[in-house]
Amino acid sequence: MHRILICDDEKDIVRALRIYLLACGEDYEVIETYNGRQALSVLAENEVDLVLLDIMMPVMDGIDTLAEIRKTSQVPVIFLTARSEAEDKVMAFNLGADDYITKPFNKIEVAARVKYQLRRNQRHHSGAAKVKGNCIINGPILIDDEAKTVKVDGEPVSLTPTEYAILKLLAENAGTVLSAKEIYRKIWDADPFGQENPVIVHIRHLREKIEILPKNPKYILTAFGHGYYMEELD
Repeated sequence: MHRILICDDEKDIVRALRIYLLACGEDYEVIETYNGRQALSVLAENEVDLVLLDIMMPVMDGIDTLAEIRKTSQVPVIFLTARSEAEDKVMAFNLGADDYITKPFNKIEVAARVKYQLRRNQRHHSGAAKVKGNCIINGPILIDDEAKTVKVDGEPVSLTPTEYAILKLLAENAGTVLSAKEIYRKIWDADPFGQENPVIVHIRHLREKIEILPKNPKYILTAFGHGYYMEELD
């Protein structure tokens, strides 16, 4: 069973989210709170697997609440908000949010994002990424360097040779940021001379093939102004 904490000052929204989650066929227990202080009180006394957290709330808003949560816990947090501006999303992720859902909600999307974050967090605690024989294993990603094949969550993914080479390079250097110039130099075996655009294009194609939500990637991440890296996944 997974315990999910919902925190939103609008009781109708909390009620709707509860209905969505309990109806999706997963084994969830839902705890309802209506401001940040209530949420922190629950978290202090209970093991919680995921938090759905509204940003705009009285008493204590979601931003201050998340800051307090992150002092002691890495529990997955999905922000709930009526605001969808790009700068708000960047701010949310910089503060340590794991995902971001804009109101009004699509119940299928809510269920999918919650399930993904729970699965991702479970993998994070299940064991370290490793190299096994000719395979590079990083979380759900398995790269068989002898067969030149890739699987994500057990499902085969068809990549071009260049996409495969970039993914392998990032996996071998998981947790390390590589600039577009470094990637170009290693993959194309040539000096970039301002030719970083092919890297950007191939990264986008890779995300479209291996990410659940390519516009909100969880495997191949961007270090803004510096380059790209693959998260070290467990």
